[in-house]
Amino acid sequence: MALVRVHNFSVSLDGFGAGAGQTLDTPFGHAGMRLMTWAAATRTFRAMGMPGEGDGSFGVDEAFAGNWGPGIGAEIMGRNKFGPQRGAWENEEWKGWWGDDPVFHTPVVVLTHHPRPVLEMDGGTTFHFVDADPATVLEQARALAGDLDVRIGGGVSTVRQFLEADLIDHMHIALVPIVLGRGERLWDGLEGLEQRFDIEATPSPSGVTHLIFTRRPRS
Repeated sequence: MALVRVHNFSVSLDGFGAGAGQTLDTPFGHAGMRLMTWAAATRTFRAMGMPGEGDGSFGVDEAFAGNWGPGIGAEIMGRNKFGPQRGAWENEEWKGWWGDDPVFHTPVVVLTHHPRPVLEMDGGTTFHFVDADPATVLEQARALAGDLDVRIGGGVSTVRQFLEADLIDHMHIALVPIVLGRGERLWDGLEGLEQRFDIEATPSPSGVTHLIFTRRPRS
């Protein structure tokens, strides 16, 4: 069966995957881009439009970042990753942070309590807005992905929900050497998570430690 994967999900030393106070200009809240500095230097993220000099690195960080796309047939993301609006949609003109040709190039299922019509973008990205539990959403994403894998794209609460439901097979966490002090924690309520996964750690010269969680066979 196709896998459910998380890639390039950055977490601070104190466990926060996003800062406090998300706005249109600050998608990661008060954290700014500090959680993603390591990624911005890679060829994969430069190709997705992250600013920086040159084409990006080929090093350890790129070796992990580059696994983001191959084999993915659909993504699941939370409402807050799609945009900064809360509650009922004030309008449906907002089409995400990524411009007319988003980086996904696959169907994307957006978790929201306020569904809206399917949004078709350039490059093969289609946003589907769904109000359902993780298992039901995953079933829909699998249908959209065909025989390919499904990526859980974030944000924090979305990854945590799928971990709580034990629906993730592979997870890459980039442990970033910063302390945020506030924001949204990834690990809250997930005591004993390590018992479900084999975990490998790879340090990078950038200061990031890449953690790979591989789901052990389910009993």
